[in-house]
Amino acid sequence: MEDGMKSMLRPTPTRMGWLTMLAFAGLALAQVRDGGALEPLDQAGDGRAAPSVDELAKAALEQAPTISALRSRLKAANERITAADAFPDPTLEVVLQEVGVYRFDPASNFLVEYRQELPYPGKRQTRRQSAAAESTMRETELEDLRRRIVQQVKMLYAQVYALDNERRALKSAGELLELLSSAVSARYRAGQADQEALLKIQIEGARIGERLTDVESERAAWTAALNRLLDAPDESELGTIADLPDTRPPEGPLAELARKNSADIVMKQAYLRWTESRVEEARLDQKPDFMLGGGAGMDAMPQPMVMLRFGIQLPVWSGSKQEPLARSASHEREAARQDLRDAEAMARAEAVRLQTQWKRDEKLILQYKDTIIPQSLAALEAARADYLSGRGDFSTVVEDFSKWLEATTQLARREAGRFTTWADIERLAVPMAEREKEVGP
Repeated sequence: MEDGMKSMLRPTPTRMGWLTMLAFAGLALAQVRDGGALEPLDQAGDGRAAPSVDELAKAALEQAPTISALRSRLKAANERITAADAFPDPTLEVVLQEVGVYRFDPASNFLVEYRQELPYPGKRQTRRQSAAAESTMRETELEDLRRRIVQQVKMLYAQVYALDNERRALKSAGELLELLSSAVSARYRAGQADQEALLKIQIEGARIGERLTDVESERAAWTAALNRLLDAPDESELGTIADLPDTRPPEGPLAELARKNSADIVMKQAYLRWTESRVEEARLDQKPDFMLGGGAGMDAMPQPMVMLRFGIQLPVWSGSKQEPLARSASHEREAARQDLRDAEAMARAEAVRLQTQWKRDEKLILQYKDTIIPQSLAALEAARADYLSGRGDFSTVVEDFSKWLEATTQLARREAGRFTTWADIERLAVPMAEREKEVGP
């Protein structure tokens, strides 16, 4: 009796295979949460956590060279407002008229004259309005640039998140394959498995290694793009991104919010105001300017001379100069109106597209969490149990293993897609002023 018990407890290749497969199952269960999601990557010792996406967005807004460049252009436009309505520089003229060559003739005289050009009434104010409209355009360009940078940071952040989760799943899958390989090898030595099973394990391992190499390469590319936005050195490392912030679409009809807050629409409105001011400026340029002057001098007479001057600019060549410019300004204004209409239509269409895409992403993420991943894990466990009991084929285990791995990585990709959709919605419908506390000035 004791000999029988010792025989049953003695480790054999077959029993070692069973024990290894049980360990494989335990590790598989330990690597997933409720619903099949993997544990955070940092728990596997893969490095420090990355900064939050809001921290990165704030850093990008502070460091991006493109923002600094556009701020300088805005300052330049603001300086032109003051100069736009300034009077033309006056002229101070000194005239010496010597009639005699060798002696001072009584008809000779000396004169000092001051002249000032005066623009037609309304021209200075219109020029100032045009310069102010140009400054407003620069402001809206800066607003749009800040929105686009925040959008790009969040998009890149989401891409790196998906790759980090895929990398974590691949590494966990590699560990599972190693245990599975040990189990199959033990069964093969015991004559209970064929060589095909070992080859399939090796093929799956090679595929995982290949994909890990691709993931590392893709992550390096996305990180480099993020470093460019942050104006950081190319070799700067980004920590592991384990989670994405919770996101919710803005309250209210998205199309209406887009019509009010779209940076593209605001830019087109500012451009339309600028063209309207240019039309008025071109109209007034057809009006003549004036010139006033005054001076004093002396000649051979004992009394000083006093002179007053008044002049008017004759628009003789307005038909070939001012009028074509006025018509050109009118054409620009009409083009700006049509551009604004097109921007409003595009914003409405984009709002519908993003809203539909958001709902799709939400539905699929819930489907992955509630159905696809749990069922994939259950199928893998069932295939494992059937294979251990001798009722199933090893091909089914490999197939179900691949489906579970694919479902796990697809969930992260869907979450990244939803977050990217949110970044697009945010740029379209949420003004930067409402997010200053999150991403900084």
